[in-house]
Amino acid sequence: MGIAVTSSGKIENPKENPVHYPEDRKFFVWAWPPILGVLIALALLPLVCAWAQRLFLGLPRLPESPSGGTPLAFPGWLRLAHYLNFLLLTLLIRSGLSVAMDHPRLYTKDDCVPGTEWLRFTPVAVPTAEVWTAKEDARYISPWFALPGYRHTIGVARHWHFLPALFWFLNGTVYMALLLSTGQWKRLVPTSWHLVPEAWATFVNYANLHIPASETGILYRYNPLQQLSYFGVVFVMAPLSFLTGMAMSPSIVGRFPWYPKIFGGRQFARSIHFTLMAGYVAFLLVHVSVVFATGLGKNLNGIVLGLRGPGWLGLWIASAGIASVVLACCMAHWTAWRHQRTMQYVVRWVHNNVMRPLLFEHLATRAGYSRKDISPYFWPNGKMPESLQWRALLAGGFKDFRLKVGGLVEKQVELSLDDLRTLGRVEHITMHHCIQGWSGIAQWGGLPMAKLVELVRPHPEAKVCVFYSFGEGLYGGDYYDTQRVENLLQGQCLLAYQMNDKPLGPVYGAPLRLRVENQLGYKMVKWIKAIEFVTTEKTVGLGHGGKNEDDEYFDLIPEI
Repeated sequence: MGIAVTSSGKIENPKENPVHYPEDRKFFVWAWPPILGVLIALALLPLVCAWAQRLFLGLPRLPESPSGGTPLAFPGWLRLAHYLNFLLLTLLIRSGLSVAMDHPRLYTKDDCVPGTEWLRFTPVAVPTAEVWTAKEDARYISPWFALPGYRHTIGVARHWHFLPALFWFLNGTVYMALLLSTGQWKRLVPTSWHLVPEAWATFVNYANLHIPASETGILYRYNPLQQLSYFGVVFVMAPLSFLTGMAMSPSIVGRFPWYPKIFGGRQFARSIHFTLMAGYVAFLLVHVSVVFATGLGKNLNGIVLGLRGPGWLGLWIASAGIASVVLACCMAHWTAWRHQRTMQYVVRWVHNNVMRPLLFEHLATRAGYSRKDISPYFWPNGKMPESLQWRALLAGGFKDFRLKVGGLVEKQVELSLDDLRTLGRVEHITMHHCIQGWSGIAQWGGLPMAKLVELVRPHPEAKVCVFYSFGEGLYGGDYYDTQRVENLLQGQCLLAYQMNDKPLGPVYGAPLRLRVENQLGYKMVKWIKAIEFVTTEKTVGLGHGGKNEDDEYFDLIPEI
């Protein structure tokens, strides 16, 4: 797991690449003390109460017939769904850790002001005397725990997060449908409030290491504590994971700004999403421990073979299943470093042919925020231009700047900032969504791209617009990115020369930056120097749609 492969296909030692393998790799966890105290209290209070109850009142009696009416055995579809869920969750958790480490801070507010995070995985305090970009703030994580691991591999990590997420959703949908249509739902869904005190009685026994004797018959019944736990995982945690994931989509938030507010905002949804991931890990550890404690052989025969009984066949098959999951993780890591481009294009195909037709292409941005929502801090990002031309323009207040617009157009133009202002100006206050996970709300003023398209009149075959930057990419070379011409015509797409009622600052993209409110931030090119209309993105750069798409395997159309 210590070998990486460059975009050119050359095998490299990550220790020789400070981008992937930085000198500072310390693991660090910090939580806001009040929240940490609440979490510890929530974890310990039930145990303390259970111990106190035994000490003063004795162990409560367990219900004689738990989960009455439970169907016989486990059907084959349920056992298969159980295995697939374990496999897919393993990939989701590992890739999710890689995604989380690219911005290792969790917030409760969408402003993402440094110092206001409630949980962080970095020892770095954001310096105030220098420009500290979100890209610099990313942390290293070992590939033994995360997929693909290392640092700045979020493009690949997202592919390994979203593709298993799609199959996890499909697996869960089929599972739910069969669960409700076959009567198996009776195992999980509580039908009486009596289950609550019975579950507590069971918990008190478990907490005091008094393990109830398991049933010996073939009728597999959940005790009340199991029933409530599994109900919470299947009917609460799983749907909430999906819904909070959707609340981080720029396309969905851009169209339905009320949606993330259901969860307290985009960043609160991100915090919930991460906490649910930790919840799955905790549930898995407890679940496996109980399987061991209450009769490993019988339990695994029930889980794997469908019927409880003596013997170790279930253990051997379960061991083979766990080994296959480990092998899948190894294969995923190998693919993540040897076939990044293939994964990029597989996910692109799924998005273009499944996700966009079903959902995203129908979402026109309408989001609007008020001035009181503007963030007091907006994370800078990207490598500042180092070219002498840009520095000279900056020194002159960009008075000599000319935006060159050409390619497959009827009218090629060179426009100053004054020219752009004359052509028309709009402003809107929107939320910025970074691929790394942070967000911020700002006011943007500038020329609607629809006005520029109207001025230059692209040829019918010009389907793609290329935005060239004075800046460079992370791995060197001029930064650029592309947009579909049709997307430039939507209402909130503009060339911004103003931010929060002031001229666009050098750190945030002066003289011009693109705003496209239905996509992630890396598509919104900063320090724009030229625009070109072309037939396809395949004719520009390495042909994958942008500098980050070329070098870091980012999405071409990142609507989520």
